[in-house]
Amino acid sequence: MYAHFDGRDRLVVQVEVRARHTHPASVTYRRVASSVQRGLGSVRRRLPGLLIVLVITAVAVPLGRLVPLVGGPVFGILLGVLAGVLIPALQAEVRRPGYDFASKTLLQLSIVLLGTGLSLQQVASVGVSSLPVMLGTLALALGGAWVFGRLLGVRGDTQTLIGVGTAICGGSAIAAATAAIGAKRSSVAYAMATIFTFNIVAVLTFPPLGHLLGMSSEAFGLWAGTAVNDTSSVVAAGYAYSQAAGDQAIVVKLTRSLTLIPIVLTLVALKIRRENRAARALDAASEGSYEGATASIRRPLPWRKLVPLFLIGFIAAAGLRSAGAVPESWLPTLSIVGTVLITSALVAIGLSLRPRELRDAGPRPLLLGAILWILVAAGSLALQSVS
Repeated sequence: MYAHFDGRDRLVVQVEVRARHTHPASVTYRRVASSVQRGLGSVRRRLPGLLIVLVITAVAVPLGRLVPLVGGPVFGILLGVLAGVLIPALQAEVRRPGYDFASKTLLQLSIVLLGTGLSLQQVASVGVSSLPVMLGTLALALGGAWVFGRLLGVRGDTQTLIGVGTAICGGSAIAAATAAIGAKRSSVAYAMATIFTFNIVAVLTFPPLGHLLGMSSEAFGLWAGTAVNDTSSVVAAGYAYSQAAGDQAIVVKLTRSLTLIPIVLTLVALKIRRENRAARALDAASEGSYEGATASIRRPLPWRKLVPLFLIGFIAAAGLRSAGAVPESWLPTLSIVGTVLITSALVAIGLSLRPRELRDAGPRPLLLGAILWILVAAGSLALQSVS
């Protein structure tokens, strides 16, 4: 801005605005630098919690390999809970970002790696004859969780996780459902404890019961594959009976794992429905009008909410395995990495857990798990006898 007198002695004030031109390269540089700074800040916030998670995971994974009947994930959540209780400083707020990252992002990555263990060719080899038993036990477990969960007063996340874990594949199904619905820490802990308890019971009781009933190896493999939860327990029960029973049980278990896809999609859809219903009620209450209530109905639904990215990764990984793009020599390493990731996630959940959250639920979740386990085991035998 500057001033001068014109020819008639009048003061003239002129304002000059100069456009400030910024080179595109400098804008890009500043954006990249800002993104890097944010990323480094995020890493620094997560590091204190992640280091604790990794240290406990480094203990839990070898223990799981020494005692495969228990497994790394169960050791992970147990050690996480014990460490949090015995060392209260581990539950400080400064470590919360690291625990949140491990319990969510690492959990989702572990589900993606699970897909590399599924081959559609192996699934097809099971044959149509085993599908009625698998689908029947799936319906029994999920329906039983809904009915008996209501009767016992076990509702919400705990009811869902115990039902899905019993119906499909134990810890892996619980992990996938947790990633889909954001289940509470106490619900995850109860579901894992329930599945672990009845896995041990199944491994100890199924082989002698199978011999007592005079079951063929094929029939026992189908029973173990549909009524035992975690893969390690299926393997233990199947091969304790016979080599042929173990081979059959593994393939049935792989086929059963594929039901994760529709179940997770259903859980996500139900979660979105509940959120939309809550949003409509909030809009109606705040605006007191029909227009306010209908506004939330018309909100666009992001596709990533309906189909989670980790589920797309799971399907893609299974597709790559089926197409032969994942060499057999990679599978042991991928299995170890997947175990480390899921164990890390459960360690983080255990570290975040408060004992009071478990005490409040009481013994009813364990009773629900017992009922579902008996229902599925008996239902599998009954369906085999009529099919």
